[in-house]
Order: sequence, then structure tokens, then C-alpha cells
Amino acid sequence: MGINAMNNCPVQPWIYSRRVDLLFIIGPAFFVTALVVLLQGQIENIDAVPPWLWLLLVVGVDVTHVYSTVFRTYFDSEEMRKRQALYLLTPLIAWIAGCLLYSVDSMLFWRALAYLAVFHFVRQQYGLMMIYGRKDNPRFKLVDKIAIYSATLYPLLYWHLHERNFDWFIDGDFFQLEASEWSILAGWAYGAILLVYVLKEGLLWRQAQAFNWPRNLMLSGTAISWLSGIVIFDNDIAFTAINVISHGVPYLALMWIYGRNQAQLQGDNPTFRFPWITRLFRRQWLMAYLALLFAWAYIEENLWDSLVWHEHGTVLYFSEKLSIISSEQTLVWLVPLLAMPQITHYVLDAFIWRMHQSNTNWKQILFLHAK
Repeated sequence: MGINAMNNCPVQPWIYSRRVDLLFIIGPAFFVTALVVLLQGQIENIDAVPPWLWLLLVVGVDVTHVYSTVFRTYFDSEEMRKRQALYLLTPLIAWIAGCLLYSVDSMLFWRALAYLAVFHFVRQQYGLMMIYGRKDNPRFKLVDKIAIYSATLYPLLYWHLHERNFDWFIDGDFFQLEASEWSILAGWAYGAILLVYVLKEGLLWRQAQAFNWPRNLMLSGTAISWLSGIVIFDNDIAFTAINVISHGVPYLALMWIYGRNQAQLQGDNPTFRFPWITRLFRRQWLMAYLALLFAWAYIEENLWDSLVWHEHGTVLYFSEKLSIISSEQTLVWLVPLLAMPQITHYVLDAFIWRMHQSNTNWKQILFLHAK
């Protein structure tokens, strides 16, 4: 089935529109994986992520998308009023918990942070899958859930069973299991799950000529990108590019769509904490939206690099301006403090997009232009 078939199918459950969803929410996983495949020869000859690419991917997409959460939470007065305790206590608890973990062992902190990040990445794919399947027959929801979880968890299990030439945050932050033979069994189970999913889709098509394009493309993109980034390509650049682009770009798009819809719905009485925020969600201000988020991310990474890492001085202006901190007593509270924005992002994201939440109208806002 191609574009014509997509046009001929019943109304599809897009989030904003077919074009926007395909380009910025579903498409990034396909685009970046295809690019990695095309450049495979050149990528394999590079030992580490070049500074300019690190700036583009890690700062420009990964850290930048973390800060976009503020428009859905801290910069929304109405949202803050409804769940003030959640938004005020989460950063504080995150910092205290981080300090406790780091005081026991720095690796314990990084390992906990890595697995929290993984949980966040997995749940984003699950959440988008459920959003695109929101109008489907609930009888088959369990198959969809198992399929999307398998598309993310099988590559992660493979990573734990086979040493890779990349890490999530730092060397050794994932456990390594001495049972590589399990990956064969897991692979067969994964294949069987996908087969059941395909058979289910065939049954739906036969019974009602129904084919949910966005949901199926979301699962396909997730399966292809996660398998490629973790299992097929054992390369830091390939993993970083696929992992960051397929996660960060859709999130940035989702936040911009949400903010744009919210501004349109509320008209002259927006609930944004500052009036100028509304402008960021106009098309002509899109670059300002991205530039502001990038500026926050750039400041954070400068602090990380100047105080902790000293690895990216060529692309971070303030990296050499401050002295690196070597005191363990200082790092115990400093590292969790620097990590607090991303921990807060991971935790809050588990609350703000819940499908069956009754005390928020986020679905009305997000699906305002759903086509």
C-alpha cells in the first residue's frame, strides 16, 4: 500500500496532520536510519563523534528537547495551579535522590540515570503508539502494546547480552549479562510477536478494510531504528544519531504542536506564564522556539563541560573558563544538580501525557487539528 492507499483508507488518527506527523513525528526514525545506512562506510572509519556532530545531536536535539517540557508545565499557569506539588517537589526529590545515590557510588548514580532515561525513551514510543491507536478496537490493544514494547526491549536486551562499542551516558552504565545465548531465544520471541501483530493487521483489513497508517508506521519506525541503532550497527555515531534524532525531534514537534494549539484555543486569554510565549508557537517564530531551547541547552552543557568533563572545549565557549571540579564532596551535590533538568523531564513526562487522566484537557488541546 502506498500514498494512494493511504488516501483511500478511512480517516486516519493523525495528531496534527498527515504531512506534519510524517515529517516530524513518525518520519525522523526512518530518515536518520536511512542516512546512517547510506553513510555506513564513512561512519565506520570514525572512532568518536566529531565535536560539531556532538553539538548538533547532543546539545541541539537531545538536551534541547528536555527543556521543551517547560512550556507544558512550568510556563503554564493553569497547569501549575492544578498540580503544583508535582511540579515543585519533583526537581527537589530528584536532586536529593541523586545526591544519595552519588554519595554511595558515582556509578550507581549514572546507572540509575541511564535506566531512568531508557524507561523514558521506551515509554515515548509506547505513548505515541497508543495515541495513534486511540480510535482502534480495544480488543486488539494488548497486541499493540506487546509489539511496541518488544520493538524497544528486544534491542535493549541484546545490548545487555552483547558488549557494544557505545554507552548510554558513561562507560559501564548498563549491566552486562553473561548469557549471550538468550538473545537467540529472545530474537525468536520477538519475531513471533511481530508475526502475531501482522496477522492481526491482516484480520482487521479483511474484516473492515481498516488499516491504521500512523500506528503501523510508528511501530515500523521504532522497530527499524532501535534494531539498527543498537543491534545492527555497533558504532557510537550510528547509535547516537539514530537514538537522539528518532526521540528528540518528535518530542520537540509534539511540544510545538501542543503549544500552537493551546495558543489558538485560548485566544486573548492564554494561560502561559509570560505573554511572549504565545509568539513562539507561530510558524514565523519557529526558529525562535528552537533557538531559545538551544540556548538553555548550550548553557547547561557549558556548565557540565567546564565543571565536570572538559571534553568539548572546541564547541563550548565557556568550557575552559572555569576550573574542573575534582572534589568528591562537591561532585556529590553538583553532578545531581546539573542532571536535575533531565531527571525532572524524565519523571514529569510520565505524568503529563497519561491517556486516562481526568484532571487535564491535554487531549482536547493536542488533537485540536487532528486529521
